[in-house]
Amino acid sequence: MAPMAVNLILGWWLVAASRAQQVPRPSLSLHPNQGVSLGDTFTLRCHLPRLAAWVWLYQEGGLSYYKGKEKEENAAEFFFVSTEREHAGRYWCQYRVSESAEVSMKSDPVELVLTDRNFPPPHISLHPEERVRTGTNVTIRCWNKDYGATFLLHKDGRSAPIQHLVPDDVGAVSFTLFGVTPADSGTYRCSYHPKNYSFLSSPLGDSVTLEVTPTPAPPGAELVSRGNLVVAVVRGCAAVLIFALGVFFVIDARSLWIGRDESLGGEGI
Repeated sequence: MAPMAVNLILGWWLVAASRAQQVPRPSLSLHPNQGVSLGDTFTLRCHLPRLAAWVWLYQEGGLSYYKGKEKEENAAEFFFVSTEREHAGRYWCQYRVSESAEVSMKSDPVELVLTDRNFPPPHISLHPEERVRTGTNVTIRCWNKDYGATFLLHKDGRSAPIQHLVPDDVGAVSFTLFGVTPADSGTYRCSYHPKNYSFLSSPLGDSVTLEVTPTPAPPGAELVSRGNLVVAVVRGCAAVLIFALGVFFVIDARSLWIGRDESLGGEGI
């Protein structure tokens, strides 16, 4: 009996796995997608490619949530009010098809990082300060001696951090921007994940502003550029003249040959 039971269980599992692969996966999104602090309200929305009877939301190492679907909606929303530290983490969702036992695979994960204002914001400095020329290497230093485990460098206007670094023994990191261009101009800030809290973040610290100016042309470069332009124009005109002369000679020669042929033809009459 034991081998038969094992075979039945294995067969059921294979059928279930096959059905799960045939059911489209859902997708999960977080709203708002950044800047959620302890005590805030947030929503996790599971987007459904098919009509679902049940939808599950899973938290890694934490609780799971589910809800039935009575309306023909293409998403299931899970609301969280007055968030706590325990809500931070990684989430997935999954659904069961209506009027069927088919269950989808889990969605790709979504990470909820909560800002905890109990952690002091980090300090920041910029070297060289403020205005630099294109091609310069710029260092942005962030530090917070007692709390920092992983520092993040943010640029205003960018939704995600642009660099992550682990601090040295004195709780500081140095982010280097190599060969900056005007596109690197902007306002930068730092935050950090406290040690052992990868889904908690400090508030953003003070800002520094970087202005990258184009490298000025060397003396005489404008004259050289103008000289090159004149040479290019002269060469172009010469090429057009030579081409025109060539066309003229070809046409003239053809006219001469035609006149000659007509003359010879007239003499033979």
